[in-house]
Amino acid sequence: MIIGTVSDLPAELAVFLLAMVPIIEVRGSIPLAIVSYELSPFMAVMWSFLGNTVAGFLIIVTAMPLVRFIIERWHGARKVWERYIHRIETKNRAAFEKWGAIALILFVAIPLPMTGIFTGAVASTIFQIPLKKALPLLCIGSFIASILVTIITLVFDATV
Repeated sequence: MIIGTVSDLPAELAVFLLAMVPIIEVRGSIPLAIVSYELSPFMAVMWSFLGNTVAGFLIIVTAMPLVRFIIERWHGARKVWERYIHRIETKNRAAFEKWGAIALILFVAIPLPMTGIFTGAVASTIFQIPLKKALPLLCIGSFIASILVTIITLVFDATV
């Protein structure tokens, strides 16, 4: 459904926008860019990384205050958000306390479900990492994830 929404856009813009979508992020935008849109691996990484980075910035700067506004006014959203936050916090507090910046980078870099720049940006606000420190860490993690996903895509695309 989301991919269909961007299917009429130029490939680069579609990849950029898909990389901004939580859950899809670079894990979905890079394989789509390489396999379906036939972009070069370099272009796939570039557009996915840029879209993902913009998303991380927007999440930290605008989405978190918006979420706080919504959960203060809608009880159902508060319950869902608190479960999400509790999951992130309990699973990652020890790692963040022990490893600090490296934990955030690795959390974003591992291309698995419920990791990535969206959850990393939320985690950075939970653990009160200042924007000037969080954004570069999120970008490093996103870049590593982009390279890993590209390698995995190229290996699997070559074997098919």
